Amino acid sequence: MFTILFIVFGLVIFEIVNSVDNAIVNAHVLRTMSVRARKWFLIWGIFTAVVVVRGLLPLLIVWIASPGISFMRSVQAILGNDPVARAAMDSSSYILLIGGGIFLLLLYLHWLFLEKKEPFFYTDKFVRPNFGIWFFGFAALLLVALLWFARENPFAMLGAAVGNAAFFILYGFRETAEKEEKILESSAKSDLSKLMFLEVLDVSFSIDAVLGAFAFTTNVLFIFIGLGIGALVVRELTIKGVDHVAKYKWLKNGAMTSIGFLGTFMILKSFGVHIPEWVPTITTVLVVGLTFFASHRYLQKFSSKTLDTKLEKKV
Repeated sequence: MFTILFIVFGLVIFEIVNSVDNAIVNAHVLRTMSVRARKWFLIWGIFTAVVVVRGLLPLLIVWIASPGISFMRSVQAILGNDPVARAAMDSSSYILLIGGGIFLLLLYLHWLFLEKKEPFFYTDKFVRPNFGIWFFGFAALLLVALLWFARENPFAMLGAAVGNAAFFILYGFRETAEKEEKILESSAKSDLSKLMFLEVLDVSFSIDAVLGAFAFTTNVLFIFIGLGIGALVVRELTIKGVDHVAKYKWLKNGAMTSIGFLGTFMILKSFGVHIPEWVPTITTVLVVGLTFFASHRYLQKFSSKTLDTKLEKKV
């Protein structure tokens, strides 16, 4: 029971920090919508965010990654009623692990090489803005290396190729979504079109969390509970405090670095390396916790300096 609670706790933390960007985008677009449309998205949108995406998507991924197992047997295996199907799914989990691993590792490398950031870790400081071109070289070499090491297993090679393709497809979609977000913020488009945009974007951001969850466990029920709770917390952040959370300048460094670790863990697991179930949770909590407390201290110092400056001006 302690192990289960520990895994779920790690999933909740991972979902929250991984979805801060999504919450910020949601908040920006929601400000331009009517009160009724906001309520619909924040309340009824939970059904698609929690039940459909974080419940059905992990199950669908596990089923696809388990050749020879029907969808219903996958459901039965998740519920613990079909040990034969459960064993078959566990034996083919390496396909999911290598695909999800390369996806997460590319996500981290893209942030490290191409996105603007406030450096915190040594790697953040070492990689300079003019290193951006190296991301595509690393992405190509990573895929080649994984295909070489998995050359004796066609399904593992396919998993790596699918994970690589999924990243670049979503990367293209998000590039378009960023431009669309600016248009929606300043336009008078209908609430319906904005709701559709937010729902599709929600699914896109959720894929990162769903794939990352398999670094913690392959049990879909635990994933559903952990990511579901995290998604509800993020919805609350969207309503009340997303602007405040965005002020934590190094929080994203922690989130993306933990994603890099999780991607590495998944790839190692796919090649048979034993990694205890508590390691991903400890890593996520430590890395994110470190950047959270560092950001919190900085925010306090900045606030106190601002207050001192205002008092000096008054005097």
